[in-house]
Amino acid sequence: MQNMKEEEVNRCQIQEWYPIFKSVSIKTLIHQLPEAFVQYLLDDSGPFLLPASVLNEDALPNRIHNPIDEEDFQVSEGSDDESEESSPPPSFPELELKVKESIESLGGAVFPKLNWSAPKDSAWISTSGTLRCTTFSEIALLFRASDSLVHDLCHAYDSCSDKLSSRPHNFFLALRKWYPSLKPDMEFRCFVRNQKLVGISQREVTTFYPVLLETKNDLLLQIQGFFNNYVRTKFESENYTFDVYVTNDERVKIVDFNTWGGFTLSLLFTWDELEHIHSEEGNDVEFRIVEDRCGVRPGLKTAVPYDYLDTSSGSGWDQFLRNADEELKQQFRFTEAGA
Repeated sequence: MQNMKEEEVNRCQIQEWYPIFKSVSIKTLIHQLPEAFVQYLLDDSGPFLLPASVLNEDALPNRIHNPIDEEDFQVSEGSDDESEESSPPPSFPELELKVKESIESLGGAVFPKLNWSAPKDSAWISTSGTLRCTTFSEIALLFRASDSLVHDLCHAYDSCSDKLSSRPHNFFLALRKWYPSLKPDMEFRCFVRNQKLVGISQREVTTFYPVLLETKNDLLLQIQGFFNNYVRTKFESENYTFDVYVTNDERVKIVDFNTWGGFTLSLLFTWDELEHIHSEEGNDVEFRIVEDRCGVRPGLKTAVPYDYLDTSSGSGWDQFLRNADEELKQQFRFTEAGA
């Protein structure tokens, strides 16, 4: 697999791609996070503390909000005051107010994510067992309990051959409108190589959906057409993946962009297979679904997200585990030397 560049990883940050694909994506509001909140997420030296508002969510001031005056995309700067260390419990009043207003303008419920990742591994801690959030406190709880967000915070560039830093200059909180009726069987991952769509995979590979056997050909045509009309000429990377959702009225919506390889899951393919699929002028796209109950992949039944199970050689998680193991060995050698 070819080397990945930092610029390719950066293009997959939601604050980078969403303004371009806003008209064909899920309505999203984006806020730049103050560094103090980023450090709060990284801090594991003390007790597990949530922001002060968890004790009194109604303490935030109410402001008259007019959604007409607000763009779907906004980047809000954190204040200088928030960069100062505060005594426990932590407090981020300006960010909390902006989040409160955004949640209201998006219908009262959102699912949150950072630049690249959502805290899907901590959904179990919420009252609904999902990423649905109605308050800043719920978002903070999911983020603090999530291990997958460590990827964004510390390891986003680990698979890059030109890695210069361990983290981006700025972090962003994306609040995406919550749709309770979304069906997991209608979400798909699309693989683009040399700017050609070469493969499509069912996104939720831990379940067999009989309806996909009946609609596979129609879905293939819809996704191919969407790629050619909306994505192919607008996303600048040569090789990448993107996730889509197909609505009941056959509209295709972009859910996310990810890199080719690295920490991105190949799902029902292997990366080697995808490297050798040949596609000419949008034809011969290979579309894979779980064909029967025997074809499901492990995940939900083991209480481990499928994303963490791809530790094959060359995967981003494989490299991450290798790096962690080496760091542990170095710490052990240092301890022995000092003894």
